[in-house]
Amino acid sequence: MSMNPPALLVLEDGTQWPGQGFGKIGDSTGEVVFNTSMTGYQEIITDPSYHGQIVTMTTPQIGNTGCNPTDDESDRAWVAGFVVREVSPLVSNYRSRQSLQDYLAERGVVGISGVSTRALVRHIRTHGAMRAALSSSQPEYAHLLEVARASRDMNGLDLAKEVTCEEPYHWPGQADVQWYPIDGSRFQASPTEGAPAEGDTRPHIVAFDFGIKRNILQLLATRGLKVTVVPASMSAQDVLALKPDGVFLSNGPGDPAACTYAVETTRALLGQLPIFGICLGHQILGLALGGQTRKMKFGHRGGNQPVRFSDNATIEISSHNHGFEIEAGTLPANVEVTHVNLNDGVVEGLRAKALNAFSVQYHPEASPGPHDANYLFDEFVTLIRHARN
Repeated sequence: MSMNPPALLVLEDGTQWPGQGFGKIGDSTGEVVFNTSMTGYQEIITDPSYHGQIVTMTTPQIGNTGCNPTDDESDRAWVAGFVVREVSPLVSNYRSRQSLQDYLAERGVVGISGVSTRALVRHIRTHGAMRAALSSSQPEYAHLLEVARASRDMNGLDLAKEVTCEEPYHWPGQADVQWYPIDGSRFQASPTEGAPAEGDTRPHIVAFDFGIKRNILQLLATRGLKVTVVPASMSAQDVLALKPDGVFLSNGPGDPAACTYAVETTRALLGQLPIFGICLGHQILGLALGGQTRKMKFGHRGGNQPVRFSDNATIEISSHNHGFEIEAGTLPANVEVTHVNLNDGVVEGLRAKALNAFSVQYHPEASPGPHDANYLFDEFVTLIRHARN
């Protein structure tokens, strides 16, 4: 790593953070944020919800377990940049197939190491997430400051359309299907691959792809559901034509208020089918129910967020990745807040019982993170089965 070129991260407020380039040698822009997870960097890099964001890892050393073909959450890297204190010079894990350095370079992600990440995170916590420019090819301060200030603002930005699938496809639905087998060959989803056989009586759900993660599809399929994944912009009429038993609203990047098409579709589907939303899907459901969203100062990103579930007063340690939130005071009386973040009171879950709809802001599928909230997928299946009867 000492042979790598100098690199520079410049924030729109004029602060600069020097280091050494790794991964792809080049330039990038995005919103600089931080993630407090100690592990799971590969899942973070491939999570479509991070599209447009330069992710800072708070754990001092990253990369010691390397990267492997099975831990990707999608078929490409989505982060706009990757910031670490130190890249591990050694890789030691029986599942590893390549180093983080090579993994990022192969996927075109610009990285920077040697950054004082503790100071950077404190700066973001104080002043908020903001636009930034990162370069390991032309690390010139004045140029990068200009580029950062001219880059896209996350407010009002619809990124779901940039990460969604182009055509509907069927998730295979067997417990042993992996996005990447251990030999590295790729499973290529297609409109016909895994299509339900005639006479298949399993419950059928439509999953909106706003940036859906592989493990969400796995957890839905292993619970006996036929899953058809559809583009973010599919209309309610086209969804109903597929004759599903339920609708899933996935995670994804960007400003939920900009996804007006998804909000309108969800509103049209309310009361007709059971609906379960996660992350961006939670925000879209909240907007469809009449609530409002707002951008948070620096968001929640990590695998250690405490959330209180009102039904039984239990505390879940949960995985998060969101920069927007639903404003609790804007929700109508028929919508119940079921989960609340204990750190700052953010709405982490809601339920419209009369409409058979519920959602959570955090990630019950983890990847990475704890599995405290896996029961939510079981609740969705139960809701679907009751509606069918």
